[in-house]
Amino acid sequence: MVLSMTGYGRAEEVLNGRNITVELRSVNSRFFEYSSRIPRTCAFLEDKLKKLVASKVSRGKVELSLTVQSITAADTVVTVNWQLAESYKKAMQEMADRLELKNDLTAGMLARFPDVLSQTAAPTDPDALWADVEQVAQCAVDAFVAMRAVEGEKLKADVAGRLDTVEALVARIEQNTEGRVQAYTERLYTRLRELLEDRTIDDARIVTEAAIFADKTAIDEETVRLHSHVAQFRSILELNEPVGRKLDFLTQELNRESNTIGSKCQDVNITRLVVELKSEIEKIREQIQNME
Repeated sequence: MVLSMTGYGRAEEVLNGRNITVELRSVNSRFFEYSSRIPRTCAFLEDKLKKLVASKVSRGKVELSLTVQSITAADTVVTVNWQLAESYKKAMQEMADRLELKNDLTAGMLARFPDVLSQTAAPTDPDALWADVEQVAQCAVDAFVAMRAVEGEKLKADVAGRLDTVEALVARIEQNTEGRVQAYTERLYTRLRELLEDRTIDDARIVTEAAIFADKTAIDEETVRLHSHVAQFRSILELNEPVGRKLDFLTQELNRESNTIGSKCQDVNITRLVVELKSEIEKIREQIQNME
């Protein structure tokens, strides 16, 4: 299955009093690159999340975003600053005695004084938190991979169509090379007759020159390899594994063979076909850069 290196996935769930959201997005990269934005209180989950993503992604620059929000009071602990509360109580009693006033201090009044009460987060069970985050993260990764698969199928279909075009162009090049040696021999013979006029033409020399020309301009090996590369290309597209690097190498080979044909053949028609061929291969290369 062909996967695109660009994708997006998001999942959000409320589990055990926590609203957990995980988002994943990726762009092209030669290798697997991972970065994340997670709360400081969840920093211990960094490696676990990276391993989870890496188990599904082999190439691409992936960014993960995690938010965890408490929606209940279960994670909050209220503590009393007893030393400060005692100081307030003592001060209130001294003030009442000195001013001859009734000391009507209550616990409720005391609690309203600054810093007497404070709220802190309750200790978090790391295993319980990871279990919740992992559940949401797995859903986000599944959505992320599904989107990459959809985009990958589009890339695969486009490349498959361009491979058909490449094969058609190679076939036309092969057709245009038929009879090239005979045509060259005739042109050479005609040219020599014009130059030598009534003098005898050495037929053996003509045959030798034609043989040299045929050897220099033979592209049979290149066209056979092009057909072979295209067939291999199609086979790799059907593999259920990352194929981007393999196809990138094959695209270089397609380009190499087309360049060789262009350098060997001086025929105008073949040159035009080679230009079209190289253009199509370049479009394939651009699409391959998006595949995992």
